[in-house]
Amino acid sequence: MLINVDITAEDGVLTPLQDGIPYSEDRIKCSNFEPTRQPLFGDLHVHTKYSFDSYLSGQRNNPDQAYRYAKGESITLPDANNEPTVTAKIGRPLDFTSITDHAEFLGQINVCTENSWSAGYWWPHCTMTRASNLWVQLLSASWWTNLGGQGTDRSERSFACTLGDCDQGQLDFWQDIQLQAERHYDRSSNCKFTTFVGYEYTDAPDQKNMHRNVIFRNANVTKLPVSVYETGRGNFPELWRRLREECIDQDQGCDVMAIPHNPNLSAGLMFRDPETDEERDNRLFFEPVVELIQHKGASECRFDRLRGLGVGTEDELCDFEQVLSDNLHMLSSVNGVVRSDRAEEVAIESFGRRNMMRNVLKDGLLIEQQTGTNPFTMGFIGSTDTHSATPGGAEEENYVGHLGRRDSEYRNVQDHFFSNPGGHVVVWAEENSRDAIFNAIRRKETYATSGTRPILRFFGGAKLDPGLCDSPTMIEDAYAQGVPMGGELSSTHGQLKFLVSVQKDPGAAQHPGTDLQRVQIIKGWVDSKGTTHEKVYDVAGDPDNGAGVNPLNCKPQGLGHSQLCTVWQDPQFDVRQNAFYYARAAENPTCRWSTHQCQAAGVNPFDKSCPAQASAANERSIALGATGDVYSKCCLDPATQPFYSPTIQERAWSSPIWYKPSPLSLGDTQ
Repeated sequence: MLINVDITAEDGVLTPLQDGIPYSEDRIKCSNFEPTRQPLFGDLHVHTKYSFDSYLSGQRNNPDQAYRYAKGESITLPDANNEPTVTAKIGRPLDFTSITDHAEFLGQINVCTENSWSAGYWWPHCTMTRASNLWVQLLSASWWTNLGGQGTDRSERSFACTLGDCDQGQLDFWQDIQLQAERHYDRSSNCKFTTFVGYEYTDAPDQKNMHRNVIFRNANVTKLPVSVYETGRGNFPELWRRLREECIDQDQGCDVMAIPHNPNLSAGLMFRDPETDEERDNRLFFEPVVELIQHKGASECRFDRLRGLGVGTEDELCDFEQVLSDNLHMLSSVNGVVRSDRAEEVAIESFGRRNMMRNVLKDGLLIEQQTGTNPFTMGFIGSTDTHSATPGGAEEENYVGHLGRRDSEYRNVQDHFFSNPGGHVVVWAEENSRDAIFNAIRRKETYATSGTRPILRFFGGAKLDPGLCDSPTMIEDAYAQGVPMGGELSSTHGQLKFLVSVQKDPGAAQHPGTDLQRVQIIKGWVDSKGTTHEKVYDVAGDPDNGAGVNPLNCKPQGLGHSQLCTVWQDPQFDVRQNAFYYARAAENPTCRWSTHQCQAAGVNPFDKSCPAQASAANERSIALGATGDVYSKCCLDPATQPFYSPTIQERAWSSPIWYKPSPLSLGDTQ
């Protein structure tokens, strides 16, 4: 079994890159092998009709069709009226994908949807799941979440399992998930597309999100997924314990990780202080990365621009894709009306500090100062969390929604205005194979994007050459002189330096990429008194370049940069202080997905006549079957909104690099 540890450098000396990939499964070597690694774009959070919330939203594409979409083929989705009329196709294929359907309901959804000869198929809850009426579907969704322990009661299986064979149904779907992953995995030397067997562990007591995506290295997987039914509610450490017992300790080539997502909706519960050494060690082993952005919001940091107040931050770019609430009730809008009080805005003062990953990283440094071990050393990835079987469908101008008919067509603006298309996970790997990608995630040589595809490199070290950006061997030298994103540094002397290099998304023929505006380095540290700090440094580009969009048609205006590169030295480096650093690249402003869809309906968020346009568009929509207010949100005034703007700045976040003082450093005075 292959287990890779974090890359660590002492005084900038790094173990040379491996010459090849030791495969944990049979496959042909990839012809495209890059010793200095290549960026591969993927999505590790994808739901198909095997998930209850996908099926009951009228979505009927299975894992096979989801993989086809990821590779560039078109699929059909339901429209707002639940008719299969929407054609969806990604602008650019992905390099890798994992299907992550909800483990808890695989067997139950199988009984409810696959075999009409089974008595369980006709259980009322199953009939409701297959219904076409939106309200019946939503009642069914509430029933399912309660069965999964996401309300206030413990989890229990549907009575449909008494009438049908849910155990066999779970096994059937789990085996098909494995079969489709194998069918679509390119084991030839072309290495065009990689799949991973996976599932979602769906723990959310009282709708406080603690979900994880469980991703296996290869075809050696657990007999069945470990779900909340096995661990009990609110008990994610038991997930890790069972994965160790049923996978890692079996010594049969099984390797696995769990990727937490949406800490922004966890009400502060996702990243608690470890209660035992076992919990600490299992978190470090099983959770090397966290999903920083997906369609239910971004989890880097949070800043209310109306109040000029943040959750442990003063960073104004932390208003990006923030949802108002701190729990899964944020999805409770129907026909333009919020149906749950718990979906209302949570004030900055009440918002959980560790809902935001920057605070989690800072607190990890503090825990390390107190105990000697940092339990929170996660790298960053993005994904979509699509429930429409559309992996990688994160393009603002080509966004068809992620919840079947519930956010299809006009319902997207009406009910899911504060959601977003999600992002990508990007890995730096030698080749496009399971082992190379899995290794990259293990060592946290990953970055997250908000949906575009800039190319981001980030290295740190005391011995980095200040002239690296002009070197024809920049990357080879950077690996030799320091560590890449996700690595750890320990230096006894010298100032700490960082190489950050970003190339703009090249885009596609019909949608050219957007120029870069600036690159920042975010530093977090803890001082000798046990107080955490952060600081944001602009290190390249120009935040005042005057770029924007044409308000009539959303075409970009103004110029930025096609690439940005610098070697930056921390002016406040203290050799005695634990710290982390990560890079954030921001593109020039572009129109948000909602602005594209509002303008397509004849409602322009930039126009003073927007309310009148929305009223007319509402009448047209109602005549076609819509209910309630559809387009008024298009006219929200950004001056009155803490987080919303009709334009956004797409971005990328590198995984952090951690600095940990060596014993000799602790005695230095610098």
